[in-house]
Amino acid sequence: MELELLRKENTPENVIEHCIAVCRKAMKIASNFKEADRDLIRKGALLHDIGRSKTHGITHAIEGVEIARKYGYADDVLNIIERHIGAGITKEEAKALGLPEKSYVPQTLEEKIVAHADNLTSGSEEVDIDFVIEKWRRQIPEPDDNIERLIKLDNELIKAFEE
Repeated sequence: MELELLRKENTPENVIEHCIAVCRKAMKIASNFKEADRDLIRKGALLHDIGRSKTHGITHAIEGVEIARKYGYADDVLNIIERHIGAGITKEEAKALGLPEKSYVPQTLEEKIVAHADNLTSGSEEVDIDFVIEKWRRQIPEPDDNIERLIKLDNELIKAFEE
């Protein structure tokens, strides 16, 4: 159903492929957590970038929430869409970026899993944390707080389960 919705909203094919790859990565991460709601993760991962059918700017998360709300998705899915950017955006960062002033930092396990799966997926390819850190250093003006949140998320969701 989610893939049909992406197509119905004219989401670019490369974005759909990215959403499928993020979903695969999210399911791998979720396998570390028996309490994770896999159906919620699947829906959120597949729909996280639906707002890119309207814009490729940072507001794609807000646009995505409006689209998913129109189709009756519950708040837990809407929260994943809204909070998936990077390792989250604080209220102060949101204000500086011109977003509605509130926190976009992932709160639930499912939100964190989808956000981090998105971080670790470039296009439709899996990448490692070092790749993401270097990319953020090049793209984000003052990346230190963002990178700190990224590393904390990686430690919580990935490193804690490595041998």
